[in-house]
Amino acid sequence: MSGLYYEQFEVGHVFKHPITRTVTEMDNTLFSTLTMNPQPLHLDAEFAAKTEFGQRLVNSLFTLGLVIGLTVSDTTLGTTIANLGMSDVRFPHPVFHGDTIRVETKVISTRTSKSRNDAGIIEFEHKGINQRGEIVCLCIRSAFMKRLPVNP
Repeated sequence: MSGLYYEQFEVGHVFKHPITRTVTEMDNTLFSTLTMNPQPLHLDAEFAAKTEFGQRLVNSLFTLGLVIGLTVSDTTLGTTIANLGMSDVRFPHPVFHGDTIRVETKVISTRTSKSRNDAGIIEFEHKGINQRGEIVCLCIRSAFMKRLPVNP
């Protein structure tokens, strides 16, 4: 499925993305080591077992990337110019190895670009939810989107 153009987004529309993903130990270990994050809460099972969580936590930046990634095919695949920023990023519940994440996206605002006639800005609210129905990630993302091509 290709992404949508600026004009195809409606404020208030909620996408319930059909693609889900189960997070593995390899995902967490590889992401943490590739990003030079030696936090034992992510990598050391013995250390993590002694914490309030009793097990390793999935790196929150992996969770954020996964949540946004799961939205791409329904929203911005091939139609985004760039991400402009993310704000109000929160992780209300932890993600553990074996959790399956699904995502809902709400369009919270749209506006045409002041500098480019061929683009607009869409503000999304992404909500990552685990298999227990707990929200594990929330974020607001601003995307610089292509407008529908004008036929000459």
